[in-house]
Amino acid sequence: MLSPAQAPLYEIKANLFKALAHPARIRILELLAAAPDNAAAVSYLLAETGLEASHLSQHLATLRRHKVVTSVRSANAVTYRLAHPGISQLLAIARTFLLDSLADSNEQLRLAQQLPAGHLSAESAS
Repeated sequence: MLSPAQAPLYEIKANLFKALAHPARIRILELLAAAPDNAAAVSYLLAETGLEASHLSQHLATLRRHKVVTSVRSANAVTYRLAHPGISQLLAIARTFLLDSLADSNEQLRLAQQLPAGHLSAESAS
């Protein structure tokens, strides 16, 4: 059971994962992580994601609300930046996890392909 003092800390962590819970937001964060100084203009993010401006704006607002990115306006341009260098590390860990999971799946596929043909036919299922 969580103590009343611990609950807000877990809410903050949960909100971080909520911010990451959409493929478009992950793509935005990966673009920012790969950009010089972990920052990019909205125009660049629009071009690279292929999202409609309104959808990109909604995703950026979610990332801002959960303190994953920050923004700076200069004249008509808005630049977004990762709020913390740890976000890049989190993305790298997630990529490693994904690659490891795919490697495991690939190994299972390879093993399944080595089974005798009768084990894979529809007739053997009955």
